Amino acid sequence: MYVFSLQTASGNKEFSTPIVMGILNLTPDSFYDGAKHTHDYIHHIKKMIEDGATIIDVGAMSSKPGSEIISASEEINRLKIPVENILKEFPHTIFSIDTVNSETANYCLDKGFSIVNDISAGEIDSQIFSVLKKYDCTYIAMHMKGIPSNMQSLTEYDNVVEEVYSYFEKKIVQLSLFNFHNIILDVGFGFAKTVEQNFELLKNLNHFQSLGKPILAGLSRKSMICKILEVSPNDALNGTTALNMIALQNGATILRVHDVKEAVECVKLYEKIK
Repeated sequence: MYVFSLQTASGNKEFSTPIVMGILNLTPDSFYDGAKHTHDYIHHIKKMIEDGATIIDVGAMSSKPGSEIISASEEINRLKIPVENILKEFPHTIFSIDTVNSETANYCLDKGFSIVNDISAGEIDSQIFSVLKKYDCTYIAMHMKGIPSNMQSLTEYDNVVEEVYSYFEKKIVQLSLFNFHNIILDVGFGFAKTVEQNFELLKNLNHFQSLGKPILAGLSRKSMICKILEVSPNDALNGTTALNMIALQNGATILRVHDVKEAVECVKLYEKIK
């Protein structure tokens, strides 16, 4: 039985089955549900927990293609009231902050968050590594070239699977120099990758298991689904579920999704056939 662990604000938690991370966007311009939950976030979190989410990933900056990196002060300003409210309402829930800014990460970890989810893996703000060490939290390191505003012009790879693998090898060593090892890997579907490269990574996701870290798959309603099926993100749930099952079969241990109920059902069915 495969077991992986998460370092949380309340201690180390072990899991013997894949888990689901529900997305809470507090951004006005996210690619799918921007501004949708900026006022009903308590209700939305409650529903995701009832549907089976183990982690709630909170973000206040859009990272869709073409978007700009915002300042930590603007990000924290968007987060302040929601963070206070959700931690009061859900004191036993594992919360992750989706940010590239060390100041934002420090703010949320200090309040009681357990995980930092960084799409830049420290490339935008290297001070984030010192924050990780300070709190001994869990860190999700994602592969991306460039920044969201220019990443889709940076899709040249000789071999996308090997280059992402090599990137993670170096990142694990870099973090080990801080004596930090609580790392989850995210290959970054849709971040500086073409549709074909995304599917190549999905097909070879199990290749990354040899790095010895849990693997997060963030496929939910992304353009790699929409472009193949010729649908909008609003109509990409079925495609998301199909690819989530493939991700599980290929070694994913965490599914990051907008639709928790369907992802949890996917995990339950996967557990019966693995």
